[in-house]
Amino acid sequence: MIDRAKIQPGQKVLVYGATGGVGHIAVQLVKWAGARVFALVYSNEKGIIARRLGADVIINYQQQPVEEFVAEHTDGEGFDVVFDTVGNDNLQNAFKAAILNGTIVSIVSLSHQDLTLLHVKGLTLHLVFMLIPMLFGRGRAHHGEILSKLAQLVDEGKVHPHLDKIFSMAEIASAHQYAESGQAIGKIVLTQSFNL
Repeated sequence: MIDRAKIQPGQKVLVYGATGGVGHIAVQLVKWAGARVFALVYSNEKGIIARRLGADVIINYQQQPVEEFVAEHTDGEGFDVVFDTVGNDNLQNAFKAAILNGTIVSIVSLSHQDLTLLHVKGLTLHLVFMLIPMLFGRGRAHHGEILSKLAQLVDEGKVHPHLDKIFSMAEIASAHQYAESGQAIGKIVLTQSFNL
């Protein structure tokens, strides 16, 4: 959000999956950057949590289609930045929700997409895969700078990672089932004990 989208104070930023493992951090970073956070959630419970994380506006996408919440919260103009943590068909909703010449950042884009709206609206699309520095050895120093800054924000109490449930490696199937259930809030953790 900070590195690619260059969030600016006062911008309207829509965060899909605002209480998920990545989304809950994004909400806090966007708020820290001084932008207005519009959190997309699918339950009232998750809306309460998103509000605690700093979201300015909570939108339940189960109750309001994209066209409706864009009209209500942006006078039909769209959001300056849309952060998509859901991917698949949802990326089309992100395109619909963005303002002309807006920015989309997606972390889950392993799908076939119709880029018509991207072209017609003059959108900028950033696809982020955080493992690139580790897998290909490029940009490791910059990746380290990003992680150091995030650690500093955590140490200063400006970002609060939320750990939902902790599973052992022997419970990995249960961890996957829980992640797929859509009930997770924040991060799911796997632990490994070593006998030395």
